[in-house]
Amino acid sequence: MSDAYDFSERIGRVEPSATLAISNLAAEKEAEGADIVDLSVGEPDFDTPENVVEAGKDALDAGHTGYTSSNGIPALKEAIAEKLGETGIDADADEVIVTPGGKQALYETFQTLIDEGDEVVLLDPAWVSYEAMAKLAGADLSRVDLAPHGFQLEPALDALAETVSDDTELLVVNSPANPTGAVFSEAALEGVRALAVEHDVAVISDEIYERIIYDADHVSLASLDGMADRTVTINGFSKAYSMTGWRLGYLHATDEFVGEAGKLHSHSVSCATNFVQRAGIEALENTDESVEEMRDAFADRRDLLVDLFDEHGVDVDVGDGAFYMMIPVAADDQAWCERAIEEASVACVPGSAFNADGHARISYAASEDRLREAVDRLVANDLL
Repeated sequence: MSDAYDFSERIGRVEPSATLAISNLAAEKEAEGADIVDLSVGEPDFDTPENVVEAGKDALDAGHTGYTSSNGIPALKEAIAEKLGETGIDADADEVIVTPGGKQALYETFQTLIDEGDEVVLLDPAWVSYEAMAKLAGADLSRVDLAPHGFQLEPALDALAETVSDDTELLVVNSPANPTGAVFSEAALEGVRALAVEHDVAVISDEIYERIIYDADHVSLASLDGMADRTVTINGFSKAYSMTGWRLGYLHATDEFVGEAGKLHSHSVSCATNFVQRAGIEALENTDESVEEMRDAFADRRDLLVDLFDEHGVDVDVGDGAFYMMIPVAADDQAWCERAIEEASVACVPGSAFNADGHARISYAASEDRLREAVDRLVANDLL
């Protein structure tokens, strides 16, 4: 039988998501009856706040089930602009595109800015989809390794300066960071600003974990002098508001960028879901208490894990945000993670998926009891 499909060279550049692959394997084993402690998924284990759920239901009951204007309903864009203003970004509602999830906002940004052969700079360890999206757009990748610096950017600024040049088209910054939880200092971001201005480089500032910060302050890149007209700020509702399945995100940039990216947006997804957008307004305006409760729970879990690992002689770099931790494992981290799920029934993501060999990423979006169970199982199977 002949193969009727002649696949594009473009799709051959990328691999399936490693994080979703591990999560899918964990789900398969659970379906077979295995008790898996799944620390692979980047998803809060809390329910969506009830007031947000009710707002979604009310929107459905009110008949908000049709298309909206492509870039989003005005009330949500106004609420987003106001929220961005609280982080020091001078934002207007017309500079916002509301998207079905933060991933779509990122995808549209890469496709709008990158031509074949353009250089994109990533800070490693980097979330797996940055590389995939850059390659789908035809980019050549350059990378700066933060692992020798405790996953922090400030001590790696010299290495970044050696990498970024007049040939660089785009730099991707993610703070708080997935997979490390690192929150980059203001000095680090000022260093990014200096390089971006000097070399006329556009910057993606992925701030999806901005509300999940513990012992540090959040700085929005677009709020810094000279960055407003060269930064695309990406954010969304999945992490802070536990709305992963609602699929709601957004980007903010200049009018010119929004006009160009809006072409792709209108020809691909048309618009984000109507009633979900209306629930998003409620999330932005009336859930601070719920967000703080979730953040405090994540902080307690992080501290618990640090103590548990310390008891077993495992030294970890502790991040100040998100809900991830990178733990040092065997040099072959892929094999280690396979052993973890097969022998200990604990699902983790290989660090090599993020260009961080010798590590595994764990998500502490799980109860304290399950986190204790995971560490006990890893120890019992000689994996720690």
